[in-house]
Amino acid sequence: MKKLLFTIVALALLTVFNQSRAQDKWSLELRPGVNYATQDIADANLELGFGTELTIAYRFMPHLAAYAGWSYNNFAVDQSFAGTDASFEETGYTLGLQFIHPIGESNVKYLVRAGGTYNHIEIENNSGDIIIDSGHGMGWQAEAGLVIPLSEKFSLLPSLRYRSLNRPIKINNLNTTVDLNYLSVGVGLSWSF
Repeated sequence: MKKLLFTIVALALLTVFNQSRAQDKWSLELRPGVNYATQDIADANLELGFGTELTIAYRFMPHLAAYAGWSYNNFAVDQSFAGTDASFEETGYTLGLQFIHPIGESNVKYLVRAGGTYNHIEIENNSGDIIIDSGHGMGWQAEAGLVIPLSEKFSLLPSLRYRSLNRPIKINNLNTTVDLNYLSVGVGLSWSF
């Protein structure tokens, strides 16, 4: 799956540089964020987390674009079945649609995104060793925010996102399912080309 995603992104970038008529239909965004878990995982009380995401989008209609990307999110835990000072990491891929539309006569626009994720949850002990890996599986996300132009090519995208992932894991030889649901507040920096 990783090779397929990287191949798609590479082909998309090559297409951009070979087609001058496709200017400003593409955008690249880096979005750091702070995450708040809406529920605990088993006996693990997830603390405030952080994460980042890199996405590329192609606008195929005046206000509608498809996006794909990769994300990393980390939640620290003081005490849990994984031991003291463990961390829960969610990494993987995103894919979906985004709608961006001006607000009245303003240069500011509103943004709505919805899509799927193909992520996994890794649980690491305090030494940084992965002790549980859920394997990749499907989840979903929804997001709303603003697009604030900084220049002709760069914009800030403050947004609020909800993400949900349900994956099976094995704890002490018992199979169980965990739900990682969280709100993410972030500010993306987007470059259109």
